[in-house]
Amino acid sequence: MLKCWADVPGYQQYVRSKLQSYQVDGWGRYILKEKLKQIKVDLKEWHLNHSHNLPGKINSLKNQIDVLDFKGEVDVLSEEKVNVLHELSSELHSLSKANASISWKQSLLLWLREGDANSKYFHAIMSSRRRRNAISSVVVDGNIIEGVDNVQEAVFGHLQTHFQAQQINRPRVDDLHFCRFSAIDGNFLTCPFREEVKAAVWDCDSFKSPGPDGIHLGFIKDFWLDLKLDIMRFISDFHRNGRL
Repeated sequence: MLKCWADVPGYQQYVRSKLQSYQVDGWGRYILKEKLKQIKVDLKEWHLNHSHNLPGKINSLKNQIDVLDFKGEVDVLSEEKVNVLHELSSELHSLSKANASISWKQSLLLWLREGDANSKYFHAIMSSRRRRNAISSVVVDGNIIEGVDNVQEAVFGHLQTHFQAQQINRPRVDDLHFCRFSAIDGNFLTCPFREEVKAAVWDCDSFKSPGPDGIHLGFIKDFWLDLKLDIMRFISDFHRNGRL
């Protein structure tokens, strides 16, 4: 799921029409899972059709704009050509923004696949982190302690003293009287939590940490009304059966 898809004309209508066309039978979680699984396949094909050869399209737009700019330097452009120039510039800006967003996403995926490989870049990152985290000296009672063995001994002695068990009277809860929930409060805790789920989704960042299925919360927010019935059915099944 790419953030730049929302800027492509027709994206919202395409997703909504696809979600409404799926016919899946079963219990709540299965229906929601299958619909998200199918929309991923359709969006992959849609993405290939709308983002194929973006660099080539960008270069083509730049060439067309350069031609019109050159004509504008030689002679005054007509109103029609000025409008065409504005449209080309707007389309160039939109495609460049989408291409930058896709490139940024691809760089993250590349790091996930190859970032921890045994490479020069990886070793440089690790060496820099090791230098930042290194402890070359510590101060104990106003004295500077240096050397690996001396620092280890000072740290070990501090932790041993700090966490050493002491003979103290620890508080006990045997004689305490706890308040208990009433039957009404207990039923309220087990009631359907639909609004809480929506509030929790909206409190999260839209484009961070997608789930294992690759669906980020921004997609759920954008198409909440289209997925609401399936999500509510999923929550009702969970509440009734107590399982995911």
